[in-house]
Amino acid sequence: LDLMLPGEDGFAICRALRQQSDIPIVFVSARQTDVDKIRSFGLGADDYLTKPFSPGELVARCQAHLRRYAQLKGHTHQAQQCLQARGLELRKAEHRVFLDGREIVLPHREFDLLAFLMENAGCIFSRDTLFERLWGLDALGSTATVAVHINRIRERLGDNSTQPRFIETVRGAGYRFRKD
Repeated sequence: LDLMLPGEDGFAICRALRQQSDIPIVFVSARQTDVDKIRSFGLGADDYLTKPFSPGELVARCQAHLRRYAQLKGHTHQAQQCLQARGLELRKAEHRVFLDGREIVLPHREFDLLAFLMENAGCIFSRDTLFERLWGLDALGSTATVAVHINRIRERLGDNSTQPRFIETVRGAGYRFRKD
């Protein structure tokens, strides 16, 4: 990213990029003042290279930033592989569920349904939406299947539908995994 671009300066573009993404941002500019460099880093730049520069150095710096970015993304992905709430732990990579340290065996569809609700804790999903997301648009069957699977998950987790610890029924709207 260059500071002196036609129309909008690099600072504004950096600010906008950083609000939407955590991709590496490397400034390449003829401006060599400390003020410009410090402002760039303050806005979220990962590196600042002044002109003239060695193309090999630019490539090496970009590769280093991309390597670090990929590693960070990998750690984030691994962190999302294990979901936890109120003694319930869902390990996506291992396809295992534990409640207060005790393993609960869930069939594939129930596991996927619980994982989806946990990943979106606090959000309400209608039976139609859950059916489409988990069974697909072309699936044969009824949205009542969702209610059956929710009830089976509740039974396996020992969850009470009138005072749920995990999955709530929101009358006229659908289901949600409790966020608190």
